[in-house]
Amino acid sequence: MSVKPKLLIVEDETTILRGLTDLFVFHGYQVESEMDGEKGLQRALSGSYHCIILDVMLPSKNGFEICNDIRNHSPNQAILMLTAKNSEADIINGLTLGADDYLAKPFSTSELVLRVKALVRRAGGMQATKELVINNDVSVCLDSLTGTSYQQAVKYTRREAEILNYLNLRQAAVTRDELLKEVWGYKSTDHLDTRTVDIHIAKIRKKIESDPKSPRVLVTLRGEGYKLLSGQNA
Repeated sequence: MSVKPKLLIVEDETTILRGLTDLFVFHGYQVESEMDGEKGLQRALSGSYHCIILDVMLPSKNGFEICNDIRNHSPNQAILMLTAKNSEADIINGLTLGADDYLAKPFSTSELVLRVKALVRRAGGMQATKELVINNDVSVCLDSLTGTSYQQAVKYTRREAEILNYLNLRQAAVTRDELLKEVWGYKSTDHLDTRTVDIHIAKIRKKIESDPKSPRVLVTLRGEGYKLLSGQNA
């Protein structure tokens, strides 16, 4: 008998929480939940979950604070944040703090299930060399999710490290759709509405580029995608 993937849902709206719990139980998940932010954080830090679904607006401690605390404790934990509809600030803030993906309310339950399935498939699945040396100025430890960039210490999220690792292994231009499939684990990107790749690329550039506004390490090739120019000085 296979072990059911285990989810933690932190959501303070009773109707939404009940609906999400029923939804994922129906799809074969073991679900735990909290409606309070501080209690949700304590459960997240004391338990073991394949994925954590965090609402942004929560009593006692918001989703951003929880996400940040979880990341400091467990860099490899899969996290999906539920943000306000069309709130660019919420989306960028959540991904900057280390969320793997986001979904804006109101959302399609089928899309939410697909995204969680993708995160669960990818959780703990990064296979890579322990250290990625991008050039003489930038290196990343893929185990500890730390590195150096122009003599400065840098911390990476698991997703950022996975993107860099994949781009390094490919040594070619990679499209947004390819990254969503190979790094995020989506089986199909048809009708998928997400800016998560663009935001993650922008975050990575701030960490590995001497001038993020004029990238020379992680470049965009028009009509082809993103390419990591490893082994070169920037």
